[in-house]
Amino acid sequence: MEVGIVGKPNVGKSTFFKALTLSDAEVANYPFTTISPNIGVGHVRVKCPCIDLKVTCSPRNSLCVSGNRYVPVKVIDVAGLVPGAHEGKGLGNKFMDDLRQANALIHVIDISGRTDEKGEPCSGHDPEVDIKFLENEIDLWFLSIISRNWVKVYSTVRHGKHSIIKELSEPLSGLGIKEHHIAHAMKESNLNEENPHWTDDDLKNFSVNLRRTSKPITIAANKIDLDSNKNFERLKDKYDIIPVCSQVEFALKKASESGVIEYVPGDNKFKIIKEVDAKQKQALDFMKNIIEKYGSTGVQACLNRAVFDVLKRIVVYPVEDEHKLMDGKGNVLPDAFLMPEGSKAIDLAYKVHTDIGDRFIGAIDCRTKRKVGRDYELKDGDVLSILAKR
Repeated sequence: MEVGIVGKPNVGKSTFFKALTLSDAEVANYPFTTISPNIGVGHVRVKCPCIDLKVTCSPRNSLCVSGNRYVPVKVIDVAGLVPGAHEGKGLGNKFMDDLRQANALIHVIDISGRTDEKGEPCSGHDPEVDIKFLENEIDLWFLSIISRNWVKVYSTVRHGKHSIIKELSEPLSGLGIKEHHIAHAMKESNLNEENPHWTDDDLKNFSVNLRRTSKPITIAANKIDLDSNKNFERLKDKYDIIPVCSQVEFALKKASESGVIEYVPGDNKFKIIKEVDAKQKQALDFMKNIIEKYGSTGVQACLNRAVFDVLKRIVVYPVEDEHKLMDGKGNVLPDAFLMPEGSKAIDLAYKVHTDIGDRFIGAIDCRTKRKVGRDYELKDGDVLSILAKR
């Protein structure tokens, strides 16, 4: 699973990426700072089962901090987007190419309105324009691909060889678009397989709905501390938007790394554990006010929203020993896997290893101690010991 960090230049997108992943993305105050995509690892935050099960965990593929399990997610920060990207303007072609396999997008905008449509400093810019232009660029990108292939699709479907869904899936597969995305977009557009006579308006509407279902967008309202025009208040009921201060998150993580504070990413508080001077105290007080006012810096909230609320993932913990909750090496609750809602026990077995999936005979729910079968539907927070033929 991959989450793309998108947006126009100079809105704090790379700072957001650095705050989320602590990767060394270049940050500068000019357009196209990010030319090659920066790929890193972010972590979604959930309550670790170690709390309920009263054990001390020893994670391998994830982290546990103060009873919070941080599960890794691939994150990509791509080149800044400008209007006309679908026609190749700016770094548009590279932007589109880098974004192909993203399952969901986090669109970082400058909610303060201090960056114009080209990513240059200004005052009074309406951030809603940026929200709409990014959606429009992706819509037009999808439409251009569909339109280029429509004559072939129409001809094949009209002669009864394949369904529209099947025919469209081939040219769109390179965008990470699956047949279920196409089917859902057709339903939302009031189109059906029996009638291939789609008008230009049908194609446009279908492209919009296809973007919504295949590249869902969460908006990070960055620079919330500078939002003197109350743009966030104006837009919060209209969009899936979260108040964000990337610079504060990055500073808190670095201060935590250096031992100045204790901070759990996503919290609305931190504790100073080292003596600081007056200037540091002033900076920490500013950060404290931000996270108390907005509930957090918003960076962690954006990734959690994209993965859990938008992509509908759950976290499941496979173990070998259902009594001690260990793997074969003695690690307690070692692995945390992100799975789609509706996944079955057999899906988890194959996630652990193909061979285990092939030899699957059942699983033990470690919370209830009951045996479950291959069609058991996984629940968020499940701890399962998989049984396999020897």
